[in-house]
Amino acid sequence: MSSAFAGFDDVGLPTLLRAARAAYGSAIREALAEVGFDDLPRNGPYVIGAIARTGAPLSQVIKELGVSKQAAGQLVDTLVVRGYLARSVDSEDRRRLTVALTERGHAAAAVSRAAIDHVDAELAREITPDYIAHTRATLAAIANVGRARE
Repeated sequence: MSSAFAGFDDVGLPTLLRAARAAYGSAIREALAEVGFDDLPRNGPYVIGAIARTGAPLSQVIKELGVSKQAAGQLVDTLVVRGYLARSVDSEDRRRLTVALTERGHAAAAVSRAAIDHVDAELAREITPDYIAHTRATLAAIANVGRARE
């Protein structure tokens, strides 16, 4: 292992995962703030990015976020009020509401994606594509272990 990784030998995986998440999180927050999207709540970029990337229903995104229904409701309300999401009545079931990204939401998602791509590019300068592929496989396996516990 190169000297660039010295000092991390005895650090637990949860600590490394937290530090890695922080690297992406700070890059995303900085990029969003630079273009005027500094009013996104803490989990806002995750929700907006997941909807933009996968088109997943909000209920699934919130479930993956792992917050209470009350916290999820407050988050969605904030994203609607701040213009990132729009609520509408479901055309097939008028008792249900749906949410979609607004133009502002799409723009914030694009800024977040660009910040992620920038961190990924920095990572690619540090380690080989094989290491990145192994890391992705390991993280996916950890995620699957977590899902199996639910």
